[in-house]
Amino acid sequence: MIMTRISKFTLLTISAILIVGTVAFSSFYNYWNTASPDKTCSSCHEIGQSVTSQAKSVHRNLKCKECHGTAWSNGLHSFEEKGMMVVNHLKNKRSENIKMSDEQLLEVLNNCRRCHTTEYAMWTSGGHSVDYQHIFLNLKHNSTEQINFDCLRCHGMFYQGTVRDLVEPLNIKGPWKLKDGKLAALPAIPCMACHQIHQDGTPQTRPDYSNPKTTFYLRGSAVSKVYFYDRHEKTEYPVADLPRLNLCEGERKVKVSDDPIMRNCIQCHAPNAQHQAGTGDDKTPRGVHEGLSCMACHLPHSNNSRNSCVSCHPAISNCNIDVTKMNTSYADSKSPNNIHIVSCNDCHKVIKQRKVPTIRN
Repeated sequence: MIMTRISKFTLLTISAILIVGTVAFSSFYNYWNTASPDKTCSSCHEIGQSVTSQAKSVHRNLKCKECHGTAWSNGLHSFEEKGMMVVNHLKNKRSENIKMSDEQLLEVLNNCRRCHTTEYAMWTSGGHSVDYQHIFLNLKHNSTEQINFDCLRCHGMFYQGTVRDLVEPLNIKGPWKLKDGKLAALPAIPCMACHQIHQDGTPQTRPDYSNPKTTFYLRGSAVSKVYFYDRHEKTEYPVADLPRLNLCEGERKVKVSDDPIMRNCIQCHAPNAQHQAGTGDDKTPRGVHEGLSCMACHLPHSNNSRNSCVSCHPAISNCNIDVTKMNTSYADSKSPNNIHIVSCNDCHKVIKQRKVPTIRN
């Protein structure tokens, strides 16, 4: 009888503790997710720098959880991850500049598409959404150029290990395989390669329709939205601060567009150390297109250039050449009209004018 009473009392006590604990935890959890970051995230000085930059960014009106999720966003994995941040803080394992891992960045990328649906869809359809297996298990490329440590500068710039940790063997014989098979279908060039999420700026607002300047002439430039992430420095650099390409064709200096966004392109699509045009992965326009920016033909997110030719060369033109039916793909080694180096003579036949003798009376 006494044991029954004790058991009931113990059961009631435990139940009461669980109920009170659940209510207390739920209340605290709801408070944490709704309160100002000044009272939550930034109370840990390790995250203060990120909170400060976010307060000055285009995303200032968003709550941290909308991009980074909550402690339960990804189940126990998320809870463990954020719990370790608390443990490291208590153990005084602190970092003044916390950087997200490759895995965490990809989780944020999935949240980017909730608002940037069009950009995400275009990125998915373009070359920059390429995954690790198509980059590092490419038979044609790997058998002609050995995989090296610099590959991660553009393909996997957020990968936390070295290329030795990523793929084996490092030779041109193969067969090659990823050491971690989970990486195979993950994007090697995520949004954060060209965009800093906490970038300075102001949120988009509706224009003053009574003032035409606010609807077009003074509209902000997209240049401010583009950054380059340097893997070695672990820092994002605005494209306006990147150097302009100094390119040569033999002894001749090639005219290069001063478009700041193009400076971002050439960080990866770059020539060799001698800055010779056409070497390495350089695709800088020469010939009739010399001086044009990459953006003159390529859409920024999808890289699609299908309709760019007809913008300047309509099918019905004085030259009677329909560029939409021409083989202008630079990927075709036999194409006589490589759009990056095509010259006038490649499209137009040169007519040699004969000298007509003068008739004298």
